Amino acid sequence: MRRWLKRLLWACAVLVAVALVVIGVAWTLLRGSLAPLDGDTPLAGLQAPVSIQRDALGVVTIDAASQADAMRALGLVHAQERYFEMDLMRRAAAGELSELFGAAAVDVDKRMRVHRLRARTDAHLADALGDQADVLQAYVDGVNQGVGALRVRPWPYLLLRQQPAAWTRTDSILTGLAMYADLQDPANQNELAMRRIRDVAPPALYALLSHDGSEWDAPLFGDARGNAVLPGKDVLDLRSDSSAPPAPVPAEADVHGSNNFAVAGALTADGRAIVADDMHLGLRAPSLWFRVRLRYPDALAAGGKVDVSGFSLPGLPAVVVGSNGHVAWGFTNSYIDTADFRPVAANEPGVTVHEERIRVANAPEVHFRVRETAWGPILHERPDGSGEALRWTAQLPGAVRLDFADMARAGDLDDALKIADRAGIPTQNLLLADSHGRIAWRLLGARPDRAADCPPDGFTTTAPASCAPWPIRSDAAPALIDPPSHRLWTANGRVLDGAELAVAGDAGYDLGARGRQIRDDLNAKQRFSERDLLAIQLDDRAVLMERWYRLMRDVVSHSDDPALKRLEAATREWNGRATADSVSYRVARGFRGKLLDAVSAGLLAPAKATLGEDYLEPRMPQLEGVLWPLVTERPMHLLPPPYESWEGLLADTARDLEKDLAEQGPSLAERTWGERNTADICHPISRALPGFARPWLCMPADALPGDSNLPRVQGPNFGASQRMVVSPGHEADGIIHMPGGQSGHPLSPFWGAGHQDWVQGKPTPFLPGPAQHTLRLTPAG
Repeated sequence: MRRWLKRLLWACAVLVAVALVVIGVAWTLLRGSLAPLDGDTPLAGLQAPVSIQRDALGVVTIDAASQADAMRALGLVHAQERYFEMDLMRRAAAGELSELFGAAAVDVDKRMRVHRLRARTDAHLADALGDQADVLQAYVDGVNQGVGALRVRPWPYLLLRQQPAAWTRTDSILTGLAMYADLQDPANQNELAMRRIRDVAPPALYALLSHDGSEWDAPLFGDARGNAVLPGKDVLDLRSDSSAPPAPVPAEADVHGSNNFAVAGALTADGRAIVADDMHLGLRAPSLWFRVRLRYPDALAAGGKVDVSGFSLPGLPAVVVGSNGHVAWGFTNSYIDTADFRPVAANEPGVTVHEERIRVANAPEVHFRVRETAWGPILHERPDGSGEALRWTAQLPGAVRLDFADMARAGDLDDALKIADRAGIPTQNLLLADSHGRIAWRLLGARPDRAADCPPDGFTTTAPASCAPWPIRSDAAPALIDPPSHRLWTANGRVLDGAELAVAGDAGYDLGARGRQIRDDLNAKQRFSERDLLAIQLDDRAVLMERWYRLMRDVVSHSDDPALKRLEAATREWNGRATADSVSYRVARGFRGKLLDAVSAGLLAPAKATLGEDYLEPRMPQLEGVLWPLVTERPMHLLPPPYESWEGLLADTARDLEKDLAEQGPSLAERTWGERNTADICHPISRALPGFARPWLCMPADALPGDSNLPRVQGPNFGASQRMVVSPGHEADGIIHMPGGQSGHPLSPFWGAGHQDWVQGKPTPFLPGPAQHTLRLTPAG
């Protein structure tokens, strides 16, 4: 017995030793891909020494003797901290993810490969480079030098058993095109969905579905559209079809956009202009953005030098959003119409065929045929060869142009506006502030240059079939410079009106509630500081939800229904905010959401029944302007069947909500908004790991305040991807937040650094802090 015990102990010791060796090897490999932070490193191609400093959060300051040297160093830093994430960006745009992830990504790749963005970029690379060719080449060389200098390839490639492919100039342009795919819809599905509905729906019903605004609108030009005027029974009667509506689908989706707003010097104590910007995107660890300060002499820059701080996008040699001491700038997604379908007849002449080959990890490559017309690729092909061809700004030469990097040189508002004329990015609402106290808004980026008699083929307009394929332009954009109110704001809602709106079109402007709340916050004060603008960014007051809370309380109060009585007891307290501890906010939001889904399903039911397999689900962000009149006026002829009364629909909605909440736990008092709105911000590779290992690659599961229809946009994995409040020339007083941290390596001291400041809304300095690490690059040889 003693001998067997010795053998067992010996076997256990061996297993422990083997496990320790495996863990030690894995640990060593992981640490081998950490970016070097200190020391001296020779680097081929440098013309002079470069200093790379990192502060306590890993924010990088690069001091160089030229722009080319600064961008070579930036490329090195981006690669060593974020190469895998850069790789995902270029592959997502080109439709090449299967080469890393295998057959599971083939369908995803097909949705982008149909646009052939790599082939198009290669064919028109000169249009993208502008006068930045040498700068981009230095950046690309720095990227490849940075990856090559790591002792071990970046750690995700170890898990995937892959080698990182070299970076090219085309890959940097694809990084910019990946933002097109994120901010716009590469399939343009909403336009096609609404067109098909328009073809079969009664005009009065389609007018409700396509109503383009509400009382919540807050445009810079023109007035609010107001809520829809409900049609009479003589023109629309939903009760004539007594069939049950289809199962509700979520009527609201995340809006990839942002908030930005600015005040001119007339509204500050010392005449400074201040701009605030928070871009709303999918959240991950590490952040999409990378904080950097670049300093180098430049004869073309104001004062003969560049000193620009802000957010760079790994893969591109530029500060995308930031401030240079003279000008500060920020973006929101514009949602103008940047794509149009055209029908393609069967056997139409002039169709070319491209045979695309999708490489697939651990599997044979997939051959994918792309048919293309002069208008664009055919996305929806029928068995007889007919279909729908799509023209999209991202497909065209100059959609990405690196000239916007010249914003680092801008000396004032006028300089910045001239640079904007040459910018190739997804069309954005650009807000500018300069050190003279001036502010401006303009559309920035590539816009369709349609002929005067060829309007956007949108929700309520149809372009003639004779329209020629349009080019793109970025100059002569609508602008509002030095507004009389000394205030500017955008939040993905409609900005324009009249003739300019007719040219820009509507690709699905967001409900104006968020923008109106920001506008009203700005109008509530006559003096502002940076902290005042941060307070607006963090405003979680539930202004839109207030009336839905009151309606929900009307439904559940004085009811004998046990479910409604439980809801009534749980929602007696209302603080008017989307705070993490609020039960009432969660219930009011859920009540509105379920009602929105049920009513939209009823309104769409006739079109869905008629279209059958050709039906596509539309996104209708303005439906609030239809829903509120319906639930307040309660016309019987517009009540979706099979409900017998509006009161019955409201009560059923509340009961259904109570059932859902009860399934999550017996006490409704514990069903807080924070329980539902819990951070789920993780590294992209985390989904490939076992559940027990996933938290190692995620930020803490914090209960988050905020929501989508108010300024503090925060969801589990969607929301403010950064926050910035800054006055050019007063950067030391600026404020910044970024979730997810600087480094993509979980063993880095900068993994998640600064994330809790974003969660808590703690004011943190815009400029980098004192250097904690210094890496010196010297010319090799």
